[in-house]
Amino acid sequence: MKKLVKLILNYFPRTILTRLSFIVKPIIRIYLRGNKFTDPIDGSSFRKFLPYGYNNVRENALSPSTFSLERHRLLWLYLKNETFFFTKNLKVLHFAPEAAYYKKFKNLPNITYHTTDINSPLATIKADICDLPINDDTYDFILCNHVLEHIIDDRKAMKELYRVLKKGGVGIFQVPLETTREKTYEDFSIVKPNERNIAFGQYDHVRVYGMDFFDRLSEVGFKVEKCNYAVKLKKEEIIKYCLPENEIIPVCVK
Repeated sequence: MKKLVKLILNYFPRTILTRLSFIVKPIIRIYLRGNKFTDPIDGSSFRKFLPYGYNNVRENALSPSTFSLERHRLLWLYLKNETFFFTKNLKVLHFAPEAAYYKKFKNLPNITYHTTDINSPLATIKADICDLPINDDTYDFILCNHVLEHIIDDRKAMKELYRVLKKGGVGIFQVPLETTREKTYEDFSIVKPNERNIAFGQYDHVRVYGMDFFDRLSEVGFKVEKCNYAVKLKKEEIIKYCLPENEIIPVCVK
């Protein structure tokens, strides 16, 4: 099973996988139904979650109902319990929208929801994150998760995020982060997918972020909070929802 997961993730484009997910989801939900683990995004429970990972495949990582990963479920709980995302009238921009959130966010009555990406079938604004066709100070809330590690000029992308966010607005910009690494590792001479996979942990990544990621965000103007939300949760909740215990959520305010 683990070898099959690696094969699918590394050889099929993400756009195709996104489309296929809508077809196979109903079958998987029925097959795995149970009550051991629960997806907090939709409340569905299962006897187990699906394995997931490009290199190191993690057990019970992918929810059969929303196809959320551990970080998606943690961020959902953070947004629901610690922010005004579900209650305040907001104009929201969501980069590379995850299928786990898309319908939920789109149907929230309190937000005006826009999505953007170059290739995603879920994006309504087809755009380059480094050159957005959006006016300054447009959005109250921006979600841009696991995007910046794909971008060569990530500082230019961060400047664009800062530009289109309103003063006082909030951005959440998660990335794969090695908390034991002080400096970000990047080498733009590495271009072949298999070599990037070895160097950066995924075939389409261009760096491995260290803790100086937060400095990069601060340098473009953001006030950054390093939020380890899992420490606020009970151990039983972490197990039940299959959450990461050391995920840092970068909460950025303009």
